[in-house]
Amino acid sequence: MYRQATMAMTSSRDVAGPSIGGRATIRVGIIGAAGYVGGELIRILERHPDVRITGLQGRDRDHEPIGAAHPHLARTGYHVESALPDADVVFLALPHGASAALVPDLVARGLRVVDLGADYRLRDPADYVRWYGFEHPAPELLAKAVYGLPEQHRAELLALQDAEVAIVGSPGCYPTASLLGLYPLARAGLIADVVVDAKSGVSGAGRAAKAELMYSEVNESVRAYGLSGHRHISELVQELKAAGPDEGANPGAGSVGFLPHLVPMQRGILAAGHVRATRDVGAAELRDLYETEYAGEQFVEVVEQPPTTSQVRGSNVARVHVHLDERTGRIVVVSVIDNLVKGAAGQAVQAFNLMQGLPEAAGLEQLPLAP
Repeated sequence: MYRQATMAMTSSRDVAGPSIGGRATIRVGIIGAAGYVGGELIRILERHPDVRITGLQGRDRDHEPIGAAHPHLARTGYHVESALPDADVVFLALPHGASAALVPDLVARGLRVVDLGADYRLRDPADYVRWYGFEHPAPELLAKAVYGLPEQHRAELLALQDAEVAIVGSPGCYPTASLLGLYPLARAGLIADVVVDAKSGVSGAGRAAKAELMYSEVNESVRAYGLSGHRHISELVQELKAAGPDEGANPGAGSVGFLPHLVPMQRGILAAGHVRATRDVGAAELRDLYETEYAGEQFVEVVEQPPTTSQVRGSNVARVHVHLDERTGRIVVVSVIDNLVKGAAGQAVQAFNLMQGLPEAAGLEQLPLAP
């Protein structure tokens, strides 16, 4: 387990200045810095104009150079410690179940929290028993946490600026890709039935050594899993129900079908939503619905052709394409994200920016990588 050590700690760098360019900065700590998502948080926050990383914590680490876990970050000079960081805001990049008991102590110390695990995403405590197999130790905090998908919950994230308790439950990567594709339909009350078919790169499974994630098992193969009910269904149901214009507007929201697949690539998620509409709808109406919905969004692009995961690699951008199948009458929505950026670290920073009253795109302006 991750130890709840004392908050006393020096900077994760041997030397760190009190500000950047003379401006006041926000002291940020990362708990769980050795994993893929922790590495992405460091990569993004290192160039954030309003942030100073003051501490990195990892299990069983004691002043370990960050290059030992992330060689590509070695030149930052950071070290990973076993103690919790001394900070204003803490990002938790921990396995599911590890944050639930840690957050109450952090909040009691006056820290603001962005949890990238599942422990503060769901509103109903019973969902943790059903989908994650544990009783939530702080159910009173679930009602105060904000689901950190800015495109749907921007107002609530902005309201955290003045909140006494500020907790962001950052969404899962699969739900992010799926929901960005389905939100416009849900808001219009158009979802009578929906099945999401999704594919993810191997980094979405984390960094732990598992036999099924070995190169010889993953390469030249595609594997479906979670057929009996993937835990991310809980997020899809919660968010699609809440997004409708009124209760019961999307009768298919409570019975979402979701089938994830592991594909032989490092990064990326493609989610294809197959929707039977509650009424007749035309292609032009759908196109206008999506273009209007995302017209003001900095990180969601509505595109004319089905997008690929390579088009968004390394960026906080989501690309969405909507298509009406004239033969079946079904709506098909294809959305792609980088699972480690818009699906995890980048989105968490986007929510952090809103929570702290900063420009939403701060630290997230990087363009996609190609090839």
